Amino acid sequence: MADVQLIGVTKRFGSVVACDAVELHIADGEFVTLLGPSGCGKTTTLNMIAGLEEVSDGEIRMNGRLVNDLSPFERDVAMVFQNYALYPHMTVGDNIGFTLRLRKRPKEEIREKVSRVADMLELGHLLDRLPRELSGGQQQRVALGRAVIREPAVYLFDEPFSNLDAALRIRMRAEIKELHQRLQVTSVFVTHDQEEAMSISDRVAIMRAGRIEQVGTPEEVYARPVTTYVARFIGSPQMDIFEGVLERSEAGVAYRVGEVAFPVPPSIGDRLPATPVDLGIRPEHVTIVDGGAEGVPVSIRVVQPIGPVTYVTLGWDGGVITSRVPGMARLEPGAAAHVRLDGEHLLFFDRESGRLLDLGGRDG
Repeated sequence: MADVQLIGVTKRFGSVVACDAVELHIADGEFVTLLGPSGCGKTTTLNMIAGLEEVSDGEIRMNGRLVNDLSPFERDVAMVFQNYALYPHMTVGDNIGFTLRLRKRPKEEIREKVSRVADMLELGHLLDRLPRELSGGQQQRVALGRAVIREPAVYLFDEPFSNLDAALRIRMRAEIKELHQRLQVTSVFVTHDQEEAMSISDRVAIMRAGRIEQVGTPEEVYARPVTTYVARFIGSPQMDIFEGVLERSEAGVAYRVGEVAFPVPPSIGDRLPATPVDLGIRPEHVTIVDGGAEGVPVSIRVVQPIGPVTYVTLGWDGGVITSRVPGMARLEPGAAAHVRLDGEHLLFFDRESGRLLDLGGRDG
């Protein structure tokens, strides 16, 4: 196994900077996901780790050794691609054992390892089949098996589930997570799907325009996004972010958005700067209440029941907000309602920079 360090890694294609001074340390045995929209540089970063793309500037080190000029084979990495990259004329068993045959390992060793890996991935009964006779999920497991059998220092995954349907993606990411828990091999995973990244990763590196915006555990990037970009990218539905105005009076501090003003706890309000700030809040911290002094008046716009929870869009003159309600809530669009924001989960961002304000003295 190996730790992987990216130190000021930059990749230029002519005048286009695809990756810009990327800094990332992936610990030995850690599962880290590069997450971001198309064109953010995540696959280019993965390809540089693999040795499939040359580094324009900076260093890539594995176990402290500089690997910039080493081939993928010399780096001891195994890559699982989006399109599986199986040999169509070879059986499942031959596909899994192909790299061992290239290394001229003894036939009995190859047979034993192929059998062991196939059983691990529930492919033992398919060893004599060709790839065209398999489902998409089975083909992906064969691609995983071909990577696993090499016993590399680092696994690299390039959006391996993008060609699978939704139900199969959920099952496959559970299999990947279980496989990593069993093997404990350093792994780097690339995806644009934030739910996928959050569910399988030890840490997530969110990328934007060739740079890493934030690195943290799934809990950290969800609860304490360091910028409005991360706040909007992580979470479904995404965090509501308002460009309102702070109002200070003898009664306390409030944040006005259109015709409504949300109270801000003194422990937070007293620390807020005089410069313009944006307010962020997640749906689970927006509570629909009976009314009176406990909430601000809104109207119900849209009700979306999805089984275990219901998402309710609420609006007023000047804004809309989403609330997550447990269960199949029976609410009527057009009806009046009141909402209360959980003061301990209000996040404030500097409007000019978009960065989270560190107000201290509280948990995320």
